[in-house]
Amino acid sequence: MGVTLDLSRATKPAAPVKPNLCGLTRKGLVETLIAADVVPAPKARMRANQMWRWIHHYGVTDFEAMTDIAKETRAVLAEAFSLARPEIVERQVSKDGTRKWLIRMAPGIEVETVYIPDVGRAGALCVSSQVGCTLNCTFCHTGTQALVRNLTAAEIVAQVQVARDDLEEWPSPKEDRRLSNIVFMGMGEPLYNLDNVADAIDIIADGEGIAISRRRITVSTSGVVPELEALGNRTQAMLAISLHATNDPLRDVLVPLNKKYPIAQLIEGIRAYPGLSNARRVTFEYVMLKGVNDSPAEAHALLKLLKGVPAKINLIPFNPWPGTDYVCSDWGAIETFAAILNRAGYASPIRTPRGRDILAACGQLKSESEKVRASVRRKAATPPEVLDSPAA
Repeated sequence: MGVTLDLSRATKPAAPVKPNLCGLTRKGLVETLIAADVVPAPKARMRANQMWRWIHHYGVTDFEAMTDIAKETRAVLAEAFSLARPEIVERQVSKDGTRKWLIRMAPGIEVETVYIPDVGRAGALCVSSQVGCTLNCTFCHTGTQALVRNLTAAEIVAQVQVARDDLEEWPSPKEDRRLSNIVFMGMGEPLYNLDNVADAIDIIADGEGIAISRRRITVSTSGVVPELEALGNRTQAMLAISLHATNDPLRDVLVPLNKKYPIAQLIEGIRAYPGLSNARRVTFEYVMLKGVNDSPAEAHALLKLLKGVPAKINLIPFNPWPGTDYVCSDWGAIETFAAILNRAGYASPIRTPRGRDILAACGQLKSESEKVRASVRRKAATPPEVLDSPAA
């Protein structure tokens, strides 16, 4: 008896994923073209320079747009490589102009990126360096999520490209930019992913591409002291420190990494940061927690701690999240704290909470959007009669 197999519904093997060229450094781009044997080695550097401007200055996502490259070569490149952007799962715009994108880098790998407009056309993009976080800072909602993995340099650069697509800012303008600054203050600890962060900064700062000055790129760390010098030497980026306390017992609670690298060791590392000067000050971030770290005595202790360090101090009103025991300091307490710092000569702006209505404020990234989307999915999966019942 013969047996006939119906293969019409058989699952076809997934097409191989083409390497994406958007996140390669200049050196990496040259090496990749040579290794794939799509460009002769003697011409690889010249071809890479042409492609670099198309990818990072003009923001193209199709090799056919590279009109100064022969059509036959463009076809070969398109067959071997990709310039595709990652999937935008969700886009939200706050009433204050803040924009937030939930970006899917790969199945199960999602990060949130936030654009914060400033006065005029300028604005900062807050990028993530990891999916999740290991630091467990007790005031930060993002820190309640387990680390999934580091982001690649390509995935970090992709966040900038997605934002510039949305802001319609290609080709790269020299002046009057809407996206003028980059801050590594999203999900994760950048210094635990320094290689990829450094490569991403090299790409973002390249003068023939996106061309955002290294002095307009700030990397925020909770205090991974052994990597501070390497960060400065490799990136020449501005440094920000997630401080939040002036003594070890309190910082051990707020920022558990302090148990490994206590405040005295952290301050010593900051003083040695390459390029630190009055023109290149370190920014200290200080979240204002009612009854925890917001007293005048704490302000004076902060002045004593930072004496002699070229510094700016950002005071951040706490952004509450479900389940937290912390409360934002009263506005009067924040203003009193700021006045003490200002009288001592430190710039200490009070950071206006931005994007709270779309869960894009400091410390609110990723987890809340996951909750909201999960709730929507649950409601969509619930039969209408259940939703309409008195018990629903």
